[in-house]
Amino acid sequence: MDYLKRLLPRSLQSALVPYYHRGLAWLGDWWFGHPSRHIHILAVTGTKGKSSVCAFAANVLEAGGYTTAVASTIHFKIAGTTRPNKLKMTMPGRFFLQRFLREAVDAGCDWAVIEMTSEGARQFRHRYIDTDALIFTNIAPEHIESHGSFENYLNAKLSIGDALVQSSKRPRIMVANGDDEHGHRFLSLHVDVAIPYTLTQAQPWHTTEEGTDITFNGVSIHSPIPGEFTAYNMLAVATFALGIGIETEQIRTGLEATRVIPGRVEHIDVGQSFEVIVDYAHTIESLEKLYQAFPNRRKICVLGNTGGGRDTWKRPQMAALAERYCVRVILTDEDPYDEDPEKIVAEMASGMQQPPTIIMDRRRAIRTAIELASAGKGDAVLITGKGTDPFIMRTNGAREVWSDASVAREELTAVFGDNQTTASI
Repeated sequence: MDYLKRLLPRSLQSALVPYYHRGLAWLGDWWFGHPSRHIHILAVTGTKGKSSVCAFAANVLEAGGYTTAVASTIHFKIAGTTRPNKLKMTMPGRFFLQRFLREAVDAGCDWAVIEMTSEGARQFRHRYIDTDALIFTNIAPEHIESHGSFENYLNAKLSIGDALVQSSKRPRIMVANGDDEHGHRFLSLHVDVAIPYTLTQAQPWHTTEEGTDITFNGVSIHSPIPGEFTAYNMLAVATFALGIGIETEQIRTGLEATRVIPGRVEHIDVGQSFEVIVDYAHTIESLEKLYQAFPNRRKICVLGNTGGGRDTWKRPQMAALAERYCVRVILTDEDPYDEDPEKIVAEMASGMQQPPTIIMDRRRAIRTAIELASAGKGDAVLITGKGTDPFIMRTNGAREVWSDASVAREELTAVFGDNQTTASI
């Protein structure tokens, strides 16, 4: 492809790229023996919650007696073997998914749960994967610059639904968030079974800092993960699972077995007496929902959340939101790619009423937030934007190995190694 780029004019390249990607998808399916025909496929798409839904779904399917494979932003799992996703992409190309499915089939897996993204759909990576079911979580403005418009972004998501329509599997099951204003677009696709879910179906439900409780099919289900988003994620999976015949008690067992989802409201604890949370929140809506999940905490917030080259419009808005919820906001570096990281942070700061604390070194920003936290005042340090992302992406494709969770744990250990008391704001 790089050779062709040097030879062909840009306009011709743009015209040929879709055929190139679709051809690769077809070739991968053929080369690996059409693996999706020999395993059940659950696709998960939406702006927020995809990785968490994949984690919940795998545990519920296993509670129902199935062997699973999972391909998500967090990890790749086949039966009992799991490895972290260090590829900086949720849906890898170049035959990756077809090879993954072939390995899952050969390992005796009954279901593969695949997180599907709009960027992956743009490159036809979802094509030639015969899906049995699709869960749509929600949609919010994201990747607008790369897609050209919100409608293009939505259509990329809908193309994943179209792939379900075209699947040879029967029955084809659509499960979609009925509380999302675009959920009806998915539910109206011509599949065999279309099932909406809404939060009213989980009544009575509630969430506190200690976790989330929903009621499903008359059964109370508890998750230690707080937040309204957790109620939605559990409800989506429960609705799907009931639709394929898994019993309610098995659904409860699987959901309650999902106690930690890496990088998703992940508690970092070395014995300190205040909360430290690492979370992927990368949209305005998901960031606000995270802050709302800790209503009784003074929040000290480490905010990057706006990588280089995309979604520049949201930079001041996310910083303004953080200022509204947090007693201290520390703006820091996060995946600048080929943009000037100080420019990115300056654009974020422009949305704030008061001058923020700016610490470009992300490790030092996390250390400072920890040092500012006060146990006596019920503080929570919220480190957002990267979740389990394994690298900070820099200019010319350079990668700095990174883990928010590991760095937070290291800095907590350094601060509390001798049980010293942190200062208050």
